[in-house]
Amino acid sequence: TGGIACYKIPNLIRLLVKQKAEVRVIMTEAATKFITPLTLETVSGNPVEWEMFPANQFVATRHIDLAEWPDLFVIAPATANFLGKVSGGISDDLLTTILCATAKPVLIAPAMNPQMWRNKVTRRNYDYVKKELGFLSVGPAEGEMACDAWGVGRMAEPEEIFSAVESFFLKSSKKKVLTGKKILVTAGPCREAIDPVRYISNRSSGKMGYALARAARELGAETTVISGPTDLTAPNGVHVISVETTDQMAKAVLKHFPRSDCLIMAAAPADFVPETPAKTKIKKDGDGLTLKLRPTVDILKEVAKVRRKGQFVVGFALETDNDLANARRKLAEKKLDLIVVNNPTAPGAGFEHDTNKVMLITPGKSRPENLPLMSKSDLANRILDIISSML
Repeated sequence: TGGIACYKIPNLIRLLVKQKAEVRVIMTEAATKFITPLTLETVSGNPVEWEMFPANQFVATRHIDLAEWPDLFVIAPATANFLGKVSGGISDDLLTTILCATAKPVLIAPAMNPQMWRNKVTRRNYDYVKKELGFLSVGPAEGEMACDAWGVGRMAEPEEIFSAVESFFLKSSKKKVLTGKKILVTAGPCREAIDPVRYISNRSSGKMGYALARAARELGAETTVISGPTDLTAPNGVHVISVETTDQMAKAVLKHFPRSDCLIMAAAPADFVPETPAKTKIKKDGDGLTLKLRPTVDILKEVAKVRRKGQFVVGFALETDNDLANARRKLAEKKLDLIVVNNPTAPGAGFEHDTNKVMLITPGKSRPENLPLMSKSDLANRILDIISSML
């Protein structure tokens, strides 16, 4: 569609063609003002379509043929105008008519001025095409715009869009080996009130738990996430139960665990909670403040009491010292089938990172499996491979 980021699209097409993808291009009339159809015909090796009623090659069902041809539609750049049209069901050019007629998956790469991206109508349209129409999305990124503005709205780079396309086809090729299974995942931190405005928490982002939920859903499992406070967007098809405190998380886990085939305890619940939270905001009076803390409920110990035969339970251990010994003790005490151990002081590992470096320990094995630094998405797939083989 018609955005200045059109100049990057030949690079995206080249990346796809290098991987033996067959690429056909549809342009809006506005897009032809930024880059010529001839350029995209040259790099794709196929004719480019942009006219709804071309003078020399009109075929009555051309939009239907094009709607059925691809395995994946990639709309890049996807402008605010395009999002508004497709969310409203408007089909007034070749592209929107084809999308109205297709049942194929669609990946969008939004691109626009930051103020346009922040516009409430644009965000509503974006949310609608993702949640209701099931469109996949990559970007937008933060950076400098052609108009010299700075903010969120830049189209994802061609390499990022290519990676999203590659990921789509890798996921599509997976067998749905967990179809019929129910996976329960916990994610994120918990918050324990000190007073009405302050709380005890930790630096957990929830990224690992959400990656595990996404991986389980991709393998066909009915997936539920019990999530502490996080800014992450729920993976498509995953049911999210939001909680705030460790006690709330424990109650939710114990409620849903009996009907689950597997529990993955990736959250970071609090170990301690203020014994008596203040009912009003504590004032600073120049003196220090002493908090008396009591232990919180140990969720995995409670799970072990009600666990039935055949249920698979995965725990996580964040250790800064004696990690192997501490993890083995936790594995035995809480009757886990697998424990994932990481040290937050290791480069690229731990809280808030998109990567992690862990070791996997299972009962009966004398040596842990040490994994290299990898993305949390790849680690989630590795853990789900183990779970799949056991279930």
